[in-house]
Amino acid sequence: MKKNLLEEFADSVIEEKDNLLQFWLENSIDKENGGFYGEADSELVNKKADKSLILNSRILWSFANAYREDKDPEYLEMAERAYDYLIKNFEDQKFGGFYWLLNYKGEVKQAKKQIYGQAFCIYAFSEYYRAAEKEEALKKAVDIFAQIENKSYDPEYGGYFEAFSRDWSPTADMSLSKKDLNTAKSMNTHLHILEAYTNLYRVWPDPELKQKLEELIKVTINKIVDQKEYHFKLFFDQDWSSKSDIISYGHDIEGSWLIYEAAEVLGEQVLLEITEDIALKMAAAVLKNGTAADGSIYYEFEAGKLDSDRHWWPQAEAVVGFINAYQLSGEEKFIKAAVKNWNYIIERLVDKENGGWFWLVDEQGKPSTKPKINAWKSPYHSSRACFESINRIKQILS
Repeated sequence: MKKNLLEEFADSVIEEKDNLLQFWLENSIDKENGGFYGEADSELVNKKADKSLILNSRILWSFANAYREDKDPEYLEMAERAYDYLIKNFEDQKFGGFYWLLNYKGEVKQAKKQIYGQAFCIYAFSEYYRAAEKEEALKKAVDIFAQIENKSYDPEYGGYFEAFSRDWSPTADMSLSKKDLNTAKSMNTHLHILEAYTNLYRVWPDPELKQKLEELIKVTINKIVDQKEYHFKLFFDQDWSSKSDIISYGHDIEGSWLIYEAAEVLGEQVLLEITEDIALKMAAAVLKNGTAADGSIYYEFEAGKLDSDRHWWPQAEAVVGFINAYQLSGEEKFIKAAVKNWNYIIERLVDKENGGWFWLVDEQGKPSTKPKINAWKSPYHSSRACFESINRIKQILS
């Protein structure tokens, strides 16, 4: 691809990155009750919406990362606000860990310990430490790592159990959301523990963490990746028996680069070679089977039926995943796919009138009316895609 086209790509990403972060600065802050609104967009705020651990931890990660990259003091203020609210309201002072859901006043509504949520706290706290060198944040991340290993690790079959009650006793409800199966283990939780441990290892290269990260990469490769079709299996019993045939194209392309990143940060050459091969095969499978003619990524494929909605987060992850595949292979089809997907984001997903990204657009290009800020809709996928793309394009150009 010509240098000037890559430079135009980078310029477009930089412009949207700034617009995206500005949308969150202007529309998410709950000045009345603290923290951030649980549900809002540029036109309507639901001041009584519940506040989720996922939204708050992802806001912390997003603005800590943004401050580390751009050094804008407004970004640091947002990160500090998110960190303070997590510690004050979400942290369980009696049993440790972080609550899953609060009401709009910051009172506990769901006290269960979802390991997915604990992992995002590690991801956010370690990034906050990278950005602001706040020792307390690093200590919190290390403490959560110890709790996950002590409470959630499965010594018999490897990997991690999904969820626990407030006091870390077993719970009947293991599912992450109403959409997810109630199983002992899931791809989604393991992918985000992997992501969290990778970021923690950057700032805390502890021998036990190294061993656990290496084991987690191997579990992901050997138990979660379908070695014939090169997509993720999603839900499992304790012994890793697969319980679902759903293909999630967004998770596949996201996982392709996160697996490789984990091995890269770990620095183990053999694992690096294995994960490079898997990353390329997963990216190629998504390009072949999960990508529409307009460059966008379909949502899911289940029981012979395609969900053709274009959700915001698979598009964001596809940009990074395809750039990563290009960096590993030099195959131009991947960088072309990244640019085409980015152009789709700008043309269809970005709300040019009010700012932010729509939750999804359907096959006809009609946007969803779902709020742009909610329990699962944060700046994390979008802003990360921007910063990853900018930095990777710089590497390619140099």
